Amino acid sequence: MKIPHTFTIVFCLVILCAVATWFVPGGEFEREIIVVEGVSRSIVIADSFHYTENAPQTWQVFTAFFNGFKRTAHIIAFILMVGGAFWILNATSAINIGIFSFLRSTEKLKKNKLLNKVGVNNIVITFIMILFSLFGAIFGMSEETIAFIIIFVPLAISMGYDSVTGVLMCYVAAHVGFSGAMLNPFTVGIAQGLSGLPAFSGLEYRMLCWIILTAITIAFTLWYANRVKKNPEKSFMYELDSYWREKAAETQNVHEIQKSSWATWIVYGIISSLLIYCSFAFTYSTISIGNNIFSVMLFPVVAGIFIPFGFYSAYKSVHSYILSLLVLTIVVLVIGVLGYHWYVGEIAGLFFAMGIACGFAYHFTFDNISRLFLDGCKDIMNAALVVGIAGGIIIILEDGKIIDTILFSVSQAMEGAGKVGSVGAMYLVQSVINILIPSGSAKAALTIPMMAEFSDIIGVSRQLTVLAFQLGDGFTTMVTPASGVLIGCLGIARIPYTKWLKFFFPFLCILMILGFVLLLPPLFFHFNGF
Repeated sequence: MKIPHTFTIVFCLVILCAVATWFVPGGEFEREIIVVEGVSRSIVIADSFHYTENAPQTWQVFTAFFNGFKRTAHIIAFILMVGGAFWILNATSAINIGIFSFLRSTEKLKKNKLLNKVGVNNIVITFIMILFSLFGAIFGMSEETIAFIIIFVPLAISMGYDSVTGVLMCYVAAHVGFSGAMLNPFTVGIAQGLSGLPAFSGLEYRMLCWIILTAITIAFTLWYANRVKKNPEKSFMYELDSYWREKAAETQNVHEIQKSSWATWIVYGIISSLLIYCSFAFTYSTISIGNNIFSVMLFPVVAGIFIPFGFYSAYKSVHSYILSLLVLTIVVLVIGVLGYHWYVGEIAGLFFAMGIACGFAYHFTFDNISRLFLDGCKDIMNAALVVGIAGGIIIILEDGKIIDTILFSVSQAMEGAGKVGSVGAMYLVQSVINILIPSGSAKAALTIPMMAEFSDIIGVSRQLTVLAFQLGDGFTTMVTPASGVLIGCLGIARIPYTKWLKFFFPFLCILMILGFVLLLPPLFFHFNGF
């Protein structure tokens, strides 16, 4: 059978949701505005649900694309800007040479008997996944993973794996960390604020959940990666990965290292000057981790490291210097997110600046940089368009006035299920709603006010309700076509949605079962914060 295009699948889901608006009764909750974590949130008022007139959707299935494009415009712009920036970076061959040098280094490490027995590639994959899982657990990395797919998919291919392994290494690792987060402000922070709980309380048990979930995900990734390495044809993407394998073959043929030109040194001087300015203008960066606030001299430290290291890399070759710019971009990204609450707009601007700087450092002209950026946008446009129509799913459900009806009906069905059954039902409800509303903060504002009061009635800790929301919010995000981040990552990795669903669904079932099991201990044993 021919696999339908992702665009076809998502458009069919839009039509299915439109059909549902003809049969599901319309309904609405009343809402009020409160301030949580310094941000105004619209939350549901308990016992305020009332049925309304139906709002059947017909021709709106055709405007859903346009409206979905407006709703997800920030993600679409982010994808286009990052795609264009990395196209400029790729034109310098710096990543290709960097990957080739990295693989040569790992071959040397294999001479060590202990490392060779454990597996150097296994160590590399484990380290990368722990890092991204921490990013998801601490500052809620999600949209940012789109930018890293372009790096880790070629790396995975060059290591003898497939594009799925590259997505597992960064996207899945970050979202599993997002699910079992200790300090994620977008799920734990908002949900606890709406529940009236101390910010980031219950940290100890959440940390245990994060360790278990991350370990299981790493084990699954290593198992799959080694299975593909032994027999590449067992990969779900063996035929479709020919694009990436051709790119990897080009990498093997790249040996020419170019010396830095005067343009490289000018860029080095400008970047160094900017870092010196930031060291004085933003000497101390305030980072909030849980209830703890730290003032750290991040920019002075980064400037102190990059200026001599950048000089050495520029002296070595232009490719080394461009790679140092990539590393600097990632470091500044982390500082911006943790210390200055950057979101996709600032991050897109950062990568855009990186692309321009890399182009000038390689001595490209203005016209060359412009053409390369547009070529990158064209290459990634397919993923951006699918993100737009995926946003139309939520538009249809909201305009059809059936989201609140579905939520109310499911919450009513949970009554009388007992503690274990009710916790399981809350977890299941959050997981199902997450398929329709993949935004953690939006779903928290919609469901937590009701769930918190329901937990009081049945005698379950509100902290456990937040944990059920948190786990339910994270897992199904990795399969829902309504998630612009998932569709964007799959588009960049060139993985059809149906292929991904077929591959990931069995592991999703494992995660779902494990999530329910992790909800049970706080019901029967006392944990701090529960």
